[in-house]
Amino acid sequence: MTAAQADLPTDLRAKFLEMPEGLRLDSPAVADGAAIWRIARDSKVLDLNSSYSYLLWCRDFAATSVVARGADGEPAGFITGYIRPERPDTLLVWQVAVDHEQRGRGLAGALLDGLTAKVAAERELTAIETTITPDNTASERLFLSYARRHGASVERKILFDAGLFPDDGHEAEVLYRIGPISAPGR
Repeated sequence: MTAAQADLPTDLRAKFLEMPEGLRLDSPAVADGAAIWRIARDSKVLDLNSSYSYLLWCRDFAATSVVARGADGEPAGFITGYIRPERPDTLLVWQVAVDHEQRGRGLAGALLDGLTAKVAAERELTAIETTITPDNTASERLFLSYARRHGASVERKILFDAGLFPDDGHEAEVLYRIGPISAPGR
């Protein structure tokens, strides 16, 4: 259980997944940028951004992102996110990735719950948004499971049509808006 989860009322705590044994939730640091880039690259499903962008993300958006650390302190998974400027009560989850050796342990769901608790402890949070390509069933399962666990509805619409992308073969990005979500600790 994370510190933020421990602060939740008992009735809400049951809705939040605990971190798998041997892992702990933490905020990313700039020094984690290279490992996060490698996890994203090795996922083979995420759009890989420059290594520089992951360093910036760890510096500028650490408050709205999380990493799972193993006993050695190295990242085993991560979620990057940011607060939408036009909707300050909405967290956009940008990327979710788990190291291959940690898959199948519920880590992505625990990271998502931990991130929600972390952000909601600092600000009003009523919705989460993410985009998912139609072929990414793992991400769809993750976010639909999150919505069910938290009793939230899911709205879906195409945010970016495939024709908007300059590279061939990029699928449409479907926006998933999940809410209202319970504001832990509020």
